[in-house]
Amino acid sequence: MREPGATLGVILAGGLARRMGGGDKPLRDLGGQPLLAHVLHRLRPQVAALLLNANGAAARFAGFGLPVVADGLPGYPGPLAGVLAALDWAAEQRPDLPWVVSVPGDSPFIPVDLVVRLHAARLGEGVPMACARSGGWSHPPVGLWPVALRSELRAALEAGERKIDRWTARFGCAAAEWPATPRDPFFNANTPEELAEAERLLRNGAVPS
Repeated sequence: MREPGATLGVILAGGLARRMGGGDKPLRDLGGQPLLAHVLHRLRPQVAALLLNANGAAARFAGFGLPVVADGLPGYPGPLAGVLAALDWAAEQRPDLPWVVSVPGDSPFIPVDLVVRLHAARLGEGVPMACARSGGWSHPPVGLWPVALRSELRAALEAGERKIDRWTARFGCAAAEWPATPRDPFFNANTPEELAEAERLLRNGAVPS
């Protein structure tokens, strides 16, 4: 299962974007394009299919040509709900894809070797999941998930679980490490100030590869 062809990509855009002042972070402009376009550009070559997790009217993302799935649980329970929505979609629509990789919709510089390295990490440790790390910090929403665990994830969410790393620890989760210098590939634009920093990085050609 090392091949990225076995993997569905999901871009998580189901949050409320409170620190950005509300609205859809992935639709904010970065270098003349929506943030989401940058994420798509880097993730699309790594996966067999792509999906967007977003709540509300799906039509606002129509220009991207992606299936849009909402959280299956009410109340914006966090990234795990978006992951579950993707696992359910894969099981129902693409049973040939046993793996889902998730990335936030506000991370425009994700590594171009993300998927293959997450698979290598889980295989190396013999565990079912993997997440990204950079500079010693974990990025739990950037993870690799087996569709086979969707029932367990649903049960945990219905029981009130919201922390990604606490849930993954039950089954085993490897870490794939990237350097955070000179630029962190998992930089995310949560605030207007961080979006301005992303614009500066893009303009200066300091985008991580």
